[in-house]
Amino acid sequence: MQERSEEQVISRLLELENDGQAERRAQLSGERFLSLLNDPDTGRSYILRHGTDETEGAEIPAGTEFYEYPSADLAQRAYEQLLEESRGAGELVEEDSTEDIGDFESSGAEVRDLFADSDEDELSRDPVISEEEQP
Repeated sequence: MQERSEEQVISRLLELENDGQAERRAQLSGERFLSLLNDPDTGRSYILRHGTDETEGAEIPAGTEFYEYPSADLAQRAYEQLLEESRGAGELVEEDSTEDIGDFESSGAEVRDLFADSDEDELSRDPVISEEEQP
C-alpha cells in the first residue's frame, strides 16, 4: 500500500470529520477544533487539530496538524491528555462539539440551486397536491 502525503492524510481526516465520524470532538478558542478519528480504511487512529475552513474545501485550514497512532487506545489516551492541556490553558470552549461539521463540499447533494427563488422541486411534485394547483 502506498504511503499517503501529509496533505492527503489531512484531507481524509477532514472528510471523516465532516461525515460525522469523529469519535470525539472538542471546540477550542479561536474557532479551532480537536478531533479523535479512526480511519476504517487504514485501521489507524488520529488526533486532528484544525481551524475552520473559509474556502469551502479548496484549502486546508492554516495551522492544521495531526498525530497518528497505531491503535485507538493510544489515540484515546493522547486525546485526553491534549484535552486536559487545552482545559488547563483556558482554550476549551465545548468538550463535545458538533459546531461547523459538514462543510459545503461534503454535506450532500443539492436538490435545488443554492440561489433558487423557489423551494419547490419541479421533478418531485406530488400529483395529489399538484391537481389543486393547476391553473
